Amino acid sequence: MKVAVEALGGQGKGAHHLCRSQLDHFRKALGDFAEVTVACTQEAPLFAEVAEDMGYEGTLHFANIRETAGWSEAGHDAAPKMAALLAMAEIAATPFDVISLESNGITLILGRDQAAVDLAQSLSDTLDITVLLLPGADVVPRPQTTWPVLQGRVRQATGHLGAFELTVDDYAAPVVSSRAQLAFDAARNGAVSTCDLVIDVTGGQPLFHETRPGYLRADPRDPVALAKLVTEASQMVGTFDKPKYINFIPDLCAHSRNTLTGCTRCLNLCPTGAITSNGDTVAIDPNICAGCGQCAAACPTGAAAYAMPVTENIAARLRAGLEAYFAAGGKHAPIVLFHDADHGSALIDATARFGKGLPAHVIPVQVNEPSQIGPEIMAAALAYGAGGLRVLAKERPAHPLDGLQESLDLMAVICTQTGHDPAACGLLSIDDPDALDSALWQPATAARATRSGFLPQDDKRGLLLLAVEEMNRTAPAPTDFIALPPGAPFGAVTLDHDACTLCLACVGACPAGALSDNPDLPMLRFTESACVQCSICVATCPEDALSLTPQIDLAAWAAPRRVLKQEDPFACTSCAKPFGTKSSIERVMQKLEDHWMFAGDTGAERRRLLTMCDDCRTREVVMAGFDPHEKAET
Repeated sequence: MKVAVEALGGQGKGAHHLCRSQLDHFRKALGDFAEVTVACTQEAPLFAEVAEDMGYEGTLHFANIRETAGWSEAGHDAAPKMAALLAMAEIAATPFDVISLESNGITLILGRDQAAVDLAQSLSDTLDITVLLLPGADVVPRPQTTWPVLQGRVRQATGHLGAFELTVDDYAAPVVSSRAQLAFDAARNGAVSTCDLVIDVTGGQPLFHETRPGYLRADPRDPVALAKLVTEASQMVGTFDKPKYINFIPDLCAHSRNTLTGCTRCLNLCPTGAITSNGDTVAIDPNICAGCGQCAAACPTGAAAYAMPVTENIAARLRAGLEAYFAAGGKHAPIVLFHDADHGSALIDATARFGKGLPAHVIPVQVNEPSQIGPEIMAAALAYGAGGLRVLAKERPAHPLDGLQESLDLMAVICTQTGHDPAACGLLSIDDPDALDSALWQPATAARATRSGFLPQDDKRGLLLLAVEEMNRTAPAPTDFIALPPGAPFGAVTLDHDACTLCLACVGACPAGALSDNPDLPMLRFTESACVQCSICVATCPEDALSLTPQIDLAAWAAPRRVLKQEDPFACTSCAKPFGTKSSIERVMQKLEDHWMFAGDTGAERRRLLTMCDDCRTREVVMAGFDPHEKAET
């Protein structure tokens, strides 16, 4: 198919054989432009080599418009999608940090039978081996002790590649005179082993999630799996870099305050055990984190944010791509298809080569992990004009997708109440290209007349609020109020005015700054857009005066801090300095009037002290020689 360069937002002459006979066109573009996007990924190494040879100092981008757009039964209508793909390719992914793990090859092999010993023999030339057999293992003694074979049962295991620590019960050394079967001396509990690698061929329950760096596991009855394990383990010596998937800002975390637990979303979702409670915040171990991204997608404050790439980078790609789609003449509301490189790209390639290909209104967007997509990205896609989005994942993913499903459920509620299709955002758990064709080749809907072009904010919470506002503004049926299910990251605090004493303990406990006071007056104020529904305020209130109401109230979001309760201050009867509130002082006086310490004439003097500020009360007690423990005269 032939597409005009201008229709794709490009400049210069078109080409049909750029990587071969028309390579001079590419060289000329390098000389003319500081930024060049090539609509081909197959020959990217060649183009990069040519650019390097020419000393090109500009920026080179690559976009695949063949398998994702041109190779399709609807390829003749795919020019708007091609424009979108090229526009998105011009926004480079944000950089991320890496961490280094060191392995010296010290390896503990956990086994139950002869397979563990045979495995150790295969690896003994490259790794420093110790074998730990389960009690009762039937193993023939080796003719020579070249590496230890011990007995034990792992009670506890922690760590990662280069830093494992295991606590072992039933630990015993072998009897050196063992004959037909390896025997062991008396066992003891509580032995500790440290190592760089753990190889598990016990066939039992895994010690760690399958993504734990340095933990390798195989079925001892499967020779093919054991052979693959030998190949993989023999290469696990040296320094290994892994991405730091999550950027974490502890000050934003709403996990806990004053030992009272609030938000636990990330703790509930992490499949690898990388997240632990750490006082007022959580701690995320980057050595263990496998990068599923569900903690970041669920985090209501932005304390945990995904780094590959950052969320606003994905939103910027969506904005650029959808603007280019409509500018190139797109008449339908496109479906954004989020997918990963390994699974999703392979399926898209397969359907392009052997199936129907992607429909012209389905725009693929590659991300690191499908489960990193949160409600802010979903809302942004709809606000920018998408008719819906699909997240493509494996039928049997490496980890549960509970967090992703919760985000989709939340979006279904919001979509229903704003006139969007309740199924606008959905999950495709598919391994078969034909099934992918069936799921995606559905009738396209007409583009909406109103679309947003907002610039993504660089903080996750701000992006979430703005994306939801813009999604609602451009929705088929905009509304000011959306009722939400419990657990939503938006909502209000409801106050029982009669119960509240304005002690303001909730203000000090609120991690998001949604509750605030007034330094000049006894007052409790609330900023609804900042509330993440962590419930710490509810747990903190000594009077049980607070409750949570999950909702989106856009009028309240737009309003300044609103006053939940205000009272006149009580003036010190000695110096007139305001302290406390009238109602609280009157309540205390009323409760204490029948107490023995405040009865009679002396008690009246004590009651008078309660109407003074701290300074005046202290001065009065010192000057009068007042004994607070002396029984009042009646």
